[in-house]
Amino acid sequence: MSRQSRERIMDWVGSEILPHEGEVRAWLRRTLDPADIEDVVQEAYCQIARLEEVGHIRSGRAYFFTTARNVVLMQLRRARVVRIDSVTEIDNLNIVLDEPSPERVAGGRRELERVRRLIEGLPERCRRIFELRKIEGLPQREVARRLGVTEHVVENDVGRGLKLILQAIAEGERNAEQALTEMARDERARDSTGDL
Repeated sequence: MSRQSRERIMDWVGSEILPHEGEVRAWLRRTLDPADIEDVVQEAYCQIARLEEVGHIRSGRAYFFTTARNVVLMQLRRARVVRIDSVTEIDNLNIVLDEPSPERVAGGRRELERVRRLIEGLPERCRRIFELRKIEGLPQREVARRLGVTEHVVENDVGRGLKLILQAIAEGERNAEQALTEMARDERARDSTGDL
């Protein structure tokens, strides 16, 4: 996939998917344990980020809800399979449990550290907003109040941060670091004009 196509998809995610995250989370809260909601939302974002084309999607909102619903259904199917097999049957079959290998654990840690570095590399205001909103889970209004910016700025910076992180995961860290540098330069220019 070309860089231009990937950027177009990330722009689409920022404008057509991200604004509906609150609604999707509220919808998921009706049926899921709060601890599972973050996993479902993140898996939905991952699936959407892997799309090669978005021109066929008429409604980003509907697509996000459908993707989240499919993630929940997949989790339920997996849970049912586990419930059907009893522990004694597994022991009798001498099936080795699917525990991650040391290599997978190390790879997962490297990927987590990479995402942490990407978050730390965001421009200061964007990083702080992203951390408060996505890591600490504060509502958009509270983040805006704490930082003395508008809710629109919070929404835009979360979208920009998510776009850069997803882009980095899709294209590699080197391209994202360049984009982060450009974004920091643009933010400094914007801040010097007083655009809050």
